[in-house]
Amino acid sequence: MTTATNSGVRAVLRGYRMSASKVREVLDLIRGKDIISARDILVYTDRGAAKAVLKLLASAVANAEHNNGIPGDELYVAACYADEGVTMKRFSARARGRAAQILKRTSHITIIVDRMDDRKIADVIRKRNNDEAKRQARRSARVRASSPSKDQIEESQVEASEDELLEIEDVAVTEVVETNVAVETVAAESVVEADATETSSEAEVVDSAEVEGESK
Repeated sequence: MTTATNSGVRAVLRGYRMSASKVREVLDLIRGKDIISARDILVYTDRGAAKAVLKLLASAVANAEHNNGIPGDELYVAACYADEGVTMKRFSARARGRAAQILKRTSHITIIVDRMDDRKIADVIRKRNNDEAKRQARRSARVRASSPSKDQIEESQVEASEDELLEIEDVAVTEVVETNVAVETVAAESVVEADATETSSEAEVVDSAEVEGESK
């Protein structure tokens, strides 16, 4: 439920199934905060009541924007409190036929938002801008730290060019060695062929001499 008052816009959640003492621990975190800060606090608060309080805060802000025409960025939590609601009584069985009482408590949560004065609005805007500038600076520093510098790029390029030159030299040496081996192989084959030719010539001369001796 949302209602408008003279001191701001009120949103009330009745019969929430949680004790008022637990809800007050969450409300104490956002009291007097601007809307954006209060939302951030509630989003990262590890409490069961934080989700319900966040929805109630969104309801109050929407009501102020729709009914009173106040921008949400200019609102702050003027007041917030939790009252005791109806306590439901239940019983659980115990030993020897006895019964133990269980108290299921409820609470009524109220949040009142109002417009900040102009000076407070200017301070909040300046703080947000400073925080955003710091975030941008940290992000830029992380990017610079993760990306290589110009000197590193030049060094890597020089190393790559040196590696390419070494590969080219290795290929050239390999080709020269292969060429020399091929030349030596051809020369050896030529020598073997020449020796075979000389041997066959000598054999023919011996055969002709033997033939002449037999004829005589």
